[in-house]
Amino acid sequence: MNTSIVIAAGGTGGHFFPAEALANSLLNRGYNVVLMTDARNNRINDGVFRHTPHYVLPGGGIAGKGLLGKIKGALRLLDGTIKARALLRVIRPAAIIGFGGYPSIPPLLGARLLSKKYRPQMVIHEGNAILGQANALLSRFASMIATSYPHVARLPTNATVQLTGMPVRDPIEALADIPYIPPNQNGDDAIQLLVWGGSLGAQIFGRVVPEALTTLPQVLRSRLHVTQQVNEQDLSRIQQQYEEAGINATLAPFIHNVADTLQTAHLVIGRAGGSSVAELTMAGRPSILVPLPIAASDEQGQNAQAVERAGAGWMIRQATFTPTLLADRLMTLFQTPERLTQAAAAAKTLQHRKAAEKLADLVEATLHS
Repeated sequence: MNTSIVIAAGGTGGHFFPAEALANSLLNRGYNVVLMTDARNNRINDGVFRHTPHYVLPGGGIAGKGLLGKIKGALRLLDGTIKARALLRVIRPAAIIGFGGYPSIPPLLGARLLSKKYRPQMVIHEGNAILGQANALLSRFASMIATSYPHVARLPTNATVQLTGMPVRDPIEALADIPYIPPNQNGDDAIQLLVWGGSLGAQIFGRVVPEALTTLPQVLRSRLHVTQQVNEQDLSRIQQQYEEAGINATLAPFIHNVADTLQTAHLVIGRAGGSSVAELTMAGRPSILVPLPIAASDEQGQNAQAVERAGAGWMIRQATFTPTLLADRLMTLFQTPERLTQAAAAAKTLQHRKAAEKLADLVEATLHS
C-alpha cells in the first residue's frame, strides 16, 4: 500500500503519545506515516517515528501572551503553514490527522490551502472534555472530529463527531484488566504514591507534595514509597527532605517505566491532561488531580471534573493546593482505603479500550467517504 497519512502532533507527551499509538496502528495496516511536529519534540528518534519521515515546523503559541508574543507566535505559525503546504504538495497524503495544540495548526492549515484536487481528508482528535483553541479553529475544516469523552464542550453544531477515546501506549493498555489492590489500613505494607507532572507540573508538586508528606504521622511516613517526577535542579533538595522525614523516595526528571510504576501505584497525584487521565482510567488508578491553571480554555479543569463526577478521583485547584490541604486529604484516604478501592473501580468505568484502533478505523473510513 502506497497511501501516505500525515500525523500532526506536538512534542509534549500529552499530544505525542496518542500520536505514536495511532501511527503504530496505521503502520501495522500498511500505510505510510509521516510526522509533522515542532521543535520541542525530543522523542522523534526513540519511538515508532524513528523509522518514518518526520519534519519539524516553525510554530508558537498565542493564547495567554501579550501583544508582542501574539505577533511573534502568529508569524511563526504563518511560516510553519507555508512550509507545511510546500511539503504536503510533495507528499500528497490521503489524510492528515491533528492532535491539537499549536503544532497541529501549520500542517492542517497548509492542507486547507492546497487546491481541492490535492487536499487530503482532515481529521482532528480532541483529547479533552472541551474543544481546545487550536482544534476550535481547525474544526471548521475537518471531515471528522474524534473525541476522548462522550460529552465535549464547544463542539461545532454541524460537526461530524465520533467517540474513539484517547489512544494510549500498548504497555498502558495492558494494565486494563489488572486488579487494584489497596494498601492495608493498619498494615505495614508499602503505600505506593506516584507523583507525575511534567515540566508544567513538577515545580508545584516538588514544593507542595514533600511539605505535605513530611507532616504525616511517622507510622504513615515509614510505609510510604514515593515515585516522583521532579525538575532536575530541585532533585537534591527534595531528596534531602524525604530522607530527613524517613520517606522512601525515587526521584527523576522523567519516569521511563510508566506502566510498571502505574501498575503498582495506590494513588497518583498529577495534572489532568487528556493523556494522563486516559492512562489513569486505563489502569484503573485513583488520583488527585491539580489542573494546569494557565490552560486557555481550562481543558484540564474540565477533564478533572469529569473524573471527579465519576467518583474516580478528587480535583484540587492549584490556588488551593496547599501542603495542609493535601496532607489532610492523604490522611483521610490512607486511613480509609476502601475509598481508594471505590475510586479505582470508578476509574475503570471511564476506560476506552483499543482507542488507537478505533481512531485508525475512523481515518480509514474517511478515505472511502
